[in-house]
Amino acid sequence: MKTVLITGIGRGIGLALAEKFLAEGWQVIGTYLNSGPDLVKANLKTVPLDLSSEDSIGEAIKIIAGFNLKIDLLINNAGVLLDEEETALKPDKLSQTLKVNVVGTANFTEQVLPLLAEGSQIIFISSEAGSLALSGRGISHYPDHYPAYKISKAALNMYMVTLARRLDQQIIVSALHPGWVKTTMGGEEADLTPAEAAENIYTFSLSSHPTGQLWFKGESIPW
Repeated sequence: MKTVLITGIGRGIGLALAEKFLAEGWQVIGTYLNSGPDLVKANLKTVPLDLSSEDSIGEAIKIIAGFNLKIDLLINNAGVLLDEEETALKPDKLSQTLKVNVVGTANFTEQVLPLLAEGSQIIFISSEAGSLALSGRGISHYPDHYPAYKISKAALNMYMVTLARRLDQQIIVSALHPGWVKTTMGGEEADLTPAEAAENIYTFSLSSHPTGQLWFKGESIPW
């Protein structure tokens, strides 16, 4: 049985991902912020995690390591959007956003690396909103909004690329734009359900693809 570690399974895409991988027979380790998912499965283990807290990250790593499972796939899904309705940058919201989406995610990833199995892979749930090449002409539904979020995803994409180069094919590292998804973050007008997004991510995780790229629906897009 393969093992996937997914951050942020309390709701939205993360919850849908946990349900999908469980249905496919994977061992799932899922982290949650405030409350765990309403799932009771023999092959599901849940761990509290606050990516804005170094202490919480350290405690989560201890718990995960204690499971004595080699992780075949790490999906960094957890993240925040704090300035959805804004076009002007608010430094305090930028700081909070970077703390979770970049610093916390990178810190957690670095500490998970020793727990990964040979031939494993890492997937970051990112966004085309953080693509420098697509800035101003991408598929974001609010092209002029959420500057802090966009900055954080651009930084996350760069971390993905630098990590991929450092690991040098030993672990395949990717970032995914999941599309516009009907979640608390995406809203009810979005194109995809969480289940549809999870299906796409699951399919991608099983595919053969080069390391160090940003993807959308199985196609590489500029980051």
